[in-house]
Amino acid sequence: MPLQDIRMKKIVVLTGAGISAESGLKTFRDSDGLWEGYNIEDVATPQAWRRNPELVQDFYNMRRKSVLEAVPNAAHYALARLEEKYDVTIITQNIDDLHERGGSTNVLHLHGIITRSQSSINPGLTYPINGWELGMDEVCELGSPLRAHVVWFGEDVPMIGRAAEISAGADIFILTGTSLAVYPAAGLINYVPRTTPKYIVDPKIPYTQMNNLRTIEEKATMGIPALVDELLTK
Repeated sequence: MPLQDIRMKKIVVLTGAGISAESGLKTFRDSDGLWEGYNIEDVATPQAWRRNPELVQDFYNMRRKSVLEAVPNAAHYALARLEEKYDVTIITQNIDDLHERGGSTNVLHLHGIITRSQSSINPGLTYPINGWELGMDEVCELGSPLRAHVVWFGEDVPMIGRAAEISAGADIFILTGTSLAVYPAAGLINYVPRTTPKYIVDPKIPYTQMNNLRTIEEKATMGIPALVDELLTK
């Protein structure tokens, strides 16, 4: 049998804050424009770090503590089950590690991951963090303070090119937990081939026009397990 006939179909899943919210984590930008009561500009920009690095460090320490206390939900576990039959890549906008703890083995973090640190002068130098607290006295091999390994407003999204390539190769594309409002991540859906079946699972379906689209107006913890069961029986 030719190799192309036996290869596993490629499923690409783009996830956003909504899937983590169902594990109790606050979405990045609430309706009032704040994140955990803070102005985004005060805690999630390079300027904020230069202005008050202790505040920024403390903020991400508390977010990391919340992440480590959270547990994966039914949607995370269901997406991991897709690997029983498919070649699955999770592209997530989220900075938590719930997909990994839910069992997914191939996760691309567009905006970094809060359980790692990075050099404040060379973002390519990253390190694991033991526990939830990162001190201002901890430095990279170049001697600069370590910060959370997350992409801030005003910084490049280094993995976006790789994510676009992955999306372009999708045999099935699933989107959940995102309103398609944050760029450049929202533009990834435009790289998916027109002929590829696409699914959006969200209680508030964003307006979009595309071919081969099926919308499922459910929270991720309800809609994703049902969709996974369906895909696993095909």
